[in-house]
Amino acid sequence: MKNKDSPSPAEIDELFNNNDPQIVWAKVADIIRRMSPSYDFTFAQSVFDDVLSLFRGDYPGYGSIKTLYHDLPHTLEVLLCGARLMHGVHVSGDHLNDDEITLILLAIMMHDVGYAQLKEKESGTGAQYTQTHVQRGIEFMRRYFNERQLPADIALAATNLILGTEHNRPFMGIDFNDERSLLLARIVATADITGQMADRIYLEKLLFLYLEFREAHFGSYQSMYDLLSQTNRFYETTREKLDGALGGIYKKFKYHFKDVMGVDNNYYLESIEKNMDYLSRIVAHSEEELLTMLKRNGVVEKTRKLA
Repeated sequence: MKNKDSPSPAEIDELFNNNDPQIVWAKVADIIRRMSPSYDFTFAQSVFDDVLSLFRGDYPGYGSIKTLYHDLPHTLEVLLCGARLMHGVHVSGDHLNDDEITLILLAIMMHDVGYAQLKEKESGTGAQYTQTHVQRGIEFMRRYFNERQLPADIALAATNLILGTEHNRPFMGIDFNDERSLLLARIVATADITGQMADRIYLEKLLFLYLEFREAHFGSYQSMYDLLSQTNRFYETTREKLDGALGGIYKKFKYHFKDVMGVDNNYYLESIEKNMDYLSRIVAHSEEELLTMLKRNGVVEKTRKLA
């Protein structure tokens, strides 16, 4: 029987509502204050505001980021997921200091800015940078620090954390300076994976991902149906990475939800497994039938127009 004090389905759904930047930032700030009540948000807030401007096309010299899968809500969901995960790590006894918290926030906020394009030099959505966006994002971050005369050592320390989100790069092939750097990179990479896959519209957004891959001439997917059909296999490989190179750190989410909501659930893993279970059911249908089963947020209709 359901515990009367356990979260309601609506409260659980709200965990994955990541569309409003100010609400997400307020949640992130609240989580960080649980770890460090006196944390100085000045730098992180400034970076957050500039990243929002970049996505929206208000950042000097740049157009808006137009990729449909790697959009602003994606960065927001990874940011909130990362805050929850580092809190779980912290509560579990592996305490993070303020500098480490800042590095994680910076790396997550900057991890997909490599899709941005200079104004008047824009071509397509930016998805053509699929295979180079991580390095482009690191270059943007370094210019950003230089232009604002910020400490270069912070950008240098964040570089390997961002590199860890590059899915085709062997994670343990990155030259981490020490065990703490490895831990922080594992938090960022795990948040990038679990944040997007736990999204309530993850399956729908895979249609957008197919369009990005098609624009980038990346992968060998023959159709949206083909990408969806291969996603369960991708998840199996991803679980191996989560449990292996990334050290199983996703298990620390339970400490966060225990501390904040009083339950032992790992809601990120549960949401991912629900998505994968539903995906297994829908790929048993034809492509046209499959699309009728993906009903959230008007993604199918928008994808059909773009395709």
